[in-house]
Formats: sequence, C-alpha cells, structure tokens
Amino acid sequence: MARNCRCLETKTRRLLSKQVSPGPELLFDPANAHLRSVSSRVHAYSAVAVAAIAGIIWPHATAALLGPVLVTGLLSLGVAHGACDHCVLPAYRQLRRSGWRYLLLFSAGYLGLAGATGLVWYCWPGLSAGLFFGLTVWHWGSADAPAHRQPGVWVAHSLLRGALLLAVPAWWWPMQTAHHVNGLLGLAGAAPIPTRWTGMLGPAVAGGHLVLWGYFAWHREFARGLRDAGEFLLLTGILVALPPLLALGVYFVFWHSWQHVRRLAPLVVSAEMNVANLSEAPLRELLLFGRKALPALVISLAMGAFAFILGGAARPLGEAWLALAVMGASVITLPHALLVTLVMDTAKWSPPGAFMEQPGNNNQ
Repeated sequence: MARNCRCLETKTRRLLSKQVSPGPELLFDPANAHLRSVSSRVHAYSAVAVAAIAGIIWPHATAALLGPVLVTGLLSLGVAHGACDHCVLPAYRQLRRSGWRYLLLFSAGYLGLAGATGLVWYCWPGLSAGLFFGLTVWHWGSADAPAHRQPGVWVAHSLLRGALLLAVPAWWWPMQTAHHVNGLLGLAGAAPIPTRWTGMLGPAVAGGHLVLWGYFAWHREFARGLRDAGEFLLLTGILVALPPLLALGVYFVFWHSWQHVRRLAPLVVSAEMNVANLSEAPLRELLLFGRKALPALVISLAMGAFAFILGGAARPLGEAWLALAVMGASVITLPHALLVTLVMDTAKWSPPGAFMEQPGNNNQ
C-alpha cells in the first residue's frame, strides 16, 4: 500500500513539474472576460472621442495632428492585429502550438485564399470591389456586435453596424466618398459608381437601427440598446467630424484593431506566460503578443517597402496609392475575416445559449 502511494506521489510530482499551458477554459471566467471587454471598449471610445473633438476644434489642422499618429498606428497595431492569425486555430481549437507542419499547412491555405482573391480582382474588378466592401461591412460589424441569444439578431446587428461605417461618410461627405470609391474602381478597371447611389444607404441604415432598438426595447434588453445607441452616436460623430479616410483610419486602428488584439492576446500568449489570470499582467501580455506578431509584421512591412522601391518611376501618385493599398489589404482580408467568423466567433452563430460557453468570447 505504501509503495503504491509513493508511486502515485511520484507521478503527481512529474505532472505538476511539466510546463502545461492553461487551456482557454482556464484563461477566462465570465468576470474577467467582462472586465476585459469593458476595458478595451473604454479605450476605443476614448480614442474615437478625442479624435472627433480634435476634428471639431481644429478642422483645418486635423490631418497634421492625427496623420502621424494614425500612420504609426496603421503600421503597428493595424498590421499587427492580423499578424497573429496563425495563432488563432491553436488558441481556440487547442491544436499543437508548435511544428512546421501546421505552419506550412496554415500558410498554404492562407496564401491560397489571398492568391485567389487577387485573381478575382484581376478577372472581375467590379465584382471584387463590391465583394470587398460587403466583406468589410460584415467583418467590422460582426466584430463590434455583441453576442446575442438569437444568432439572427447578431447577424442583423453586425450588418447594420458595418453598413453604418460606410453610410455616414457617403451621406455627409458624398463627393469625397465617391471620389475615393471611384478611384479604387478606376485603378481596377471597373466602371465608376454614380454619387446618388452612395447616398441611398443612409436612410436604410438609420431605419434598420430604429427597428433594432425597438426590438431591444420590446424584449426589455435596455442595456444592450443603450450601449448600441451610444456607440451609434459616437461613431456617427467621428464620421461627420473627420473626412472619410481619417475617420475610418481612426476606427480601424484604435477601435477595431485594438479590441481584436485585446481579445486574442491572452489566448495567444497563454503558453508563454503560464498563468490563468492574464488580466493581472496586461502590459506583459501585449508585449508578448507583439513579439509573436513581429515576424509577420516585419514581412508585411518589408513587402510593402519592396513594392514601393521596385515600382520606381512607375509608382502611382496621389489617389492611386490609396486604391492600390486598399486592393492589397483586400487580398488578406478574406482569410483573416474567415478566421474570425468561423473560429473566434463560432459561438455567436451557434444555437441559442452556446455563446456563453466559448472560452475567450469576451465581446459581450
């Protein structure tokens, strides 16, 4: 009997001595997930509010004030938020975190989708532009819309939120919005969109939000409705106060990318930190996330610099650079958005009640 006890004690010590990374179920309890979600939203609200106020007080100096900050954010946080896409499956599906086989298979699938997107741009530019805007509406909106017990409500909420981000600039800045959109279509060889078409989206989005808020009120989901109405006003404010490119740039970097990083970071770095409550070390968590994102970040920036240098005298000027950058971003948006929707947001479109069971689902 004593011998069996000693054997059991030895096996237990061996198990405890191993560096076993906590799975997602250990990293998040509902309280920590809620606090993390609230914290990241408050930071995003603050950044957007400050940028909107700057646009109202100094309308002619906004580009000079926000430009350097926005460019820095795009090259760091904006690019980095997708630079850890290869860590999503191991984090959410508890696959092996190491091994070249997984990385090769993931890279082949990821780059294959990106290459197929580029081919579609080459063959059907008009269709590709429409699909890109639709995918952007879905990706941004579904990231913002909190999980709901009825998946259909989440889908409707996602589409309305994403459409809002394009409808307000088209309504308040019709000429600039049409100019940017048609610049992209022109570079791709597609026909331009008439200005009157871009203004038709606003009333539909406004009416859809009224219906959504009415649904929340009817079902006594007052907190959810008030939160969405507040975000609606805040985002509308910055989209009116700043020109389209600046406003959407601030949203992308300091709202969308920031909240994505704060959501994914604890799962990505859990193995290295080897702790169950990562909310106690948010700065260390972000630094480790940045280290994991660094290889893909450096490669992305190097490819952009190489394309700039290689172009030489043939480089596009002015608006064409913007269109070219958007086309480049659209190529990697498809695999990135699929990962977020099919893996990170699985529980949001699962049967009612399932979203509360998914580890790391702090977007509530």
